[in-house]
Amino acid sequence: MRKLFFTILALPFCQFIIAQASGNVNYQNQIRYSNNTINVDFPSDSDVVISVKGLTNVKADAYVAIFSTTQTGKTTQEVNELIDKRITQSLNEIKLKKSVETFVDMISFVPVYEYEVEKKVFSRKTYNEVPVGFELKKNIHIKFTDPNQLNDFITILSNHEIYDLVRVDYFSSALEIIKKEMMTKAKLLVQEKMKNYEALLGETFTNAEKKIIDDYNVTLPVEMYRSYEAYNSSSLNLKKAANVNQVSKSTTLYYQPIFNKEFDFVINSTVLEPVIQVQYEVKIAINREKEKKPISIAKADKEYILVTPNGDLKTLNINTPKQNN
Repeated sequence: MRKLFFTILALPFCQFIIAQASGNVNYQNQIRYSNNTINVDFPSDSDVVISVKGLTNVKADAYVAIFSTTQTGKTTQEVNELIDKRITQSLNEIKLKKSVETFVDMISFVPVYEYEVEKKVFSRKTYNEVPVGFELKKNIHIKFTDPNQLNDFITILSNHEIYDLVRVDYFSSALEIIKKEMMTKAKLLVQEKMKNYEALLGETFTNAEKKIIDDYNVTLPVEMYRSYEAYNSSSLNLKKAANVNQVSKSTTLYYQPIFNKEFDFVINSTVLEPVIQVQYEVKIAINREKEKKPISIAKADKEYILVTPNGDLKTLNINTPKQNN
């Protein structure tokens, strides 16, 4: 009896630990991770195809955060003065931070309307649109290199009633170097795979006809955020006449990078923070039944034809004979 009692207690406890380690996203049974890995193809089928895929996780060295701000007022002068005051005070504090650049982007400036009720005797009410003011929208772009500074920007801007963080873009100055590194690594793996195929088939691909294709794909963090609602609803057997008041569920966003399970090599495999992900794939198609066509070399000698006054054609040999020493 003691052994059985212990087993019953241990089983739900183990399930609880696994659920906590995997995250609340597992409350959503319908979640599916899409396949974002690169896949390049040849236009037609080939005999032997050698493919190498690579993934590099690149930490950004520069960021641009975009905040949106809106101001309304009764006159154009009032709207401009109010929004400029909020933005100027915010930027004066932000510019005190190290390695920060800012830019203000004009978005829209439109009139605002309301409905005015017109009452008439012996008729229905009439609602007329009338201008009551103006709405001005501007975006604040902030370039920075330290990701921890984003919290400081949010604090400063919120003190001036600017709360809307539109997006954060990630940049890296090392992408070209990384692409060359991935190409070199893929080249070595292709050569290794080709030797393995030759050993398995007992033949050589040296003179076989070959085709090659390759491509890069860069994925930014802003493209890789997913959402879910963390809750566990009860199943109730209720009558049709019963009233059920459901609570609004909180929606959560999380960063989901491309999994590294389908790649031949991965550079910087551990992802701690949102990163720029660079994929590279190269494919070589080998047609074992066809050999490389020999390259034809055109003769250097030229042939000249002379047309005589009588209309006859004569071939002229103007090649200079080699003189014997």
